Amino acid sequence: DVQLVESGGGSVQAGGSLRLSCAVSGFTDGMHCMGWFRQAPGDEVEGVARIDSRGGSILVADVVKDRFNISQDNAKNTVDLRMSSLKPEDTAIYYCAADPRFPCDVISHSMTFRGQGTQVTVS
Repeated sequence: DVQLVESGGGSVQAGGSLRLSCAVSGFTDGMHCMGWFRQAPGDEVEGVARIDSRGGSILVADVVKDRFNISQDNAKNTVDLRMSSLKPEDTAIYYCAADPRFPCDVISHSMTFRGQGTQVTVS
């Protein structure tokens, strides 16, 4: 079975930084799409970032693109989301997502597999 396990969430003051990490197991060779999305209480799901493991192309949402960065380590089967200059409006549960389709043209929150989420709170 495919499993995605997030780590690195927590509480931070505005202006601070966090790094989220997602470990993928069970079907790693064909996961061409990896990404992150988030959902705040009462809000809709919002795609944050996506990376294509074959071509390396990266897509980051406009609302975070100057502050968040996504990267992938194919050898370790992990995908990280580095967040800086965090704002209270970044508070949400962050989910890791993965999909085997190629090309990687799917938005993060529509990918086939997702983790359980990790809470990020910015005060």
